[in-house]
Amino acid sequence: MKKHIKLFYLKNCPYCRQAFAFIDELKQQEAYKNVEIVLIEETELPEIAEAYDYYYVPTFYVDEDKKHEGAVTREQVEAVFKEALPPAGSEEDDPAEASHGKWVSLRYK
Repeated sequence: MKKHIKLFYLKNCPYCRQAFAFIDELKQQEAYKNVEIVLIEETELPEIAEAYDYYYVPTFYVDEDKKHEGAVTREQVEAVFKEALPPAGSEEDDPAEASHGKWVSLRYK
């Protein structure tokens, strides 16, 4: 089953900007190009943010499990990405079956 990352952030948060830089860097790698991330800006979508248990941003969930909260290193972001990868040898691991990586933004303008 394909896992999804949810990233809760604030647009003016310096730690969130750093997390986005690490994400951009990691998504250039073949192993992580198909990782999907749902972006949730907590002040724009409080009804979603309030449904999750966290205090600091950025906060990463893989499916419904909180994996990291607060200032983050590249290694911690990569660990979250690894958690979201399908098991080796699964159908989703087949490049012919994989969709192109994308970010799904829930930010409404």
